[in-house]
This record gives sequence, structure tokens and C-alpha cells, in this order.
Amino acid sequence: MTIEQTDLTVEAGLQAEQDLLAAVCRGERDHGLLFWRPTDRALVMPRRMSRLEGFEVACVELAASGWPVLLRETGGEPVPQSSAVINIALIYAAPRSEGDHGRIEAAYERLCQPLCSVLREWGGVASVGEIQGAFCDGRYNVNLNGRKLVGTAQRWRQRQGGKRPVVLVHGALLLDNERESMVAAVNRFNERCGLEQRCLAQSHIALHEVVPEAPLLERLGQAYAEVIEGILAKA
Repeated sequence: MTIEQTDLTVEAGLQAEQDLLAAVCRGERDHGLLFWRPTDRALVMPRRMSRLEGFEVACVELAASGWPVLLRETGGEPVPQSSAVINIALIYAAPRSEGDHGRIEAAYERLCQPLCSVLREWGGVASVGEIQGAFCDGRYNVNLNGRKLVGTAQRWRQRQGGKRPVVLVHGALLLDNERESMVAAVNRFNERCGLEQRCLAQSHIALHEVVPEAPLLERLGQAYAEVIEGILAKA
């Protein structure tokens, strides 16, 4: 299988994910796996947030502080992207044998469980679930030692010809410690737009704080290759 690894601007990385999703939807490939690391910084959020009162003022302030705002098609909340982050994008057509029931949970499991397994190999306490005070908190955070390490999201599209639906399931893993400035950017946006949520730096953890020499991409590439083999076997 082909595993793509690259450094991209945040805007180009988001587009690369969408391009892979479109290629699988067109039937040009069976799956995709992309690891990308941003070369710049941005605060990425759902398009619906552009309708918030105070949005334009918040964008000006954040851009001036080095966190320009970018909009994405998926839901959720604001997520900081920078060179401190490794993004994981797994794209595949849902196996026919699985049907529609539980496919969202299955996609998250295929993303999260390999991450948890690798973290445990390195001696960490890995879990999946919400973490109070985390930005873009959710049921499918991947957590390390009781703090959020990876935020997750997914998007489904129909494959051409009315065939199986295709999912892009995404994880943003905090590799290096940039927690303070990330949380400050999210909190500034929320404050300017009248949103109540405030995030805490101590609710997050960076992988290199625990495993400084982790061979992350090599080990995750192996783990997700096994996941894709399992998907293809069921297709």
C-alpha cells in the first residue's frame, strides 16, 4: 500500500485530504493514508462559525497574533494547526458486509485503536474519551496519561455509481509542546465571538513530552497498513 508523508501548509494539507477523498469516491483508488505536518500555523474551524457575531474582529486579532483563521467543511470546534502537529488522514470505502449501522463508530475505532496500541507499546496509558478543558473535545479523543493527545473527526461521501460510502477519518496529534499558545488562540476566538467555552493547557499533552524519540510515522504506518488490509479483506 502507498503511505503518503509530507510537509504542507495548513490550507494545502486540508486540500490534500479532500483530494484523496475525492479520488476514492471516483473509484480511482481503494483507500488512502496520508500523514502531513503543517509548515505554518492556523486556527481551523467549521464554516458555520463564520456566521458568529464577532467573527471578523476575531479573525483580524488572531491573524495579527500569528494564528490566521481557516474554514473547513467538517463540524466540530476550532482546532489549532502548526508544525507541532502531525495529521493522520485515513480514507476508505466502507465494506459491504458492515452495512450502515455502526459505520461511524467503526471508522473511529479504525483510527483510534492503532494509536492506542502504539502508545501502550511505548509505556503510555492510552484511552479514548472526553477530557474536560480540552479544545474541540469529543467522545473519540485519543488520550495519553489522562490528557488529550489526538483530536478526531470524520466526513462521509457517496462513491460514484451509488456504491459503498467513503469516509475520511482524521486525527490531529500534538507532537511537540505548543499547548499554551494553542489554547490562548482558541480562548481568544471564543471570547471575541461570545462563546462560553474556555480551554486549559494542562488538559493536553504532546507525545514528545512522554516519548521524545518516538518513531511515530514508521510505527503508525505499519499499524494502519494492517487496518487497511482488514478493510480490504471484508470488502
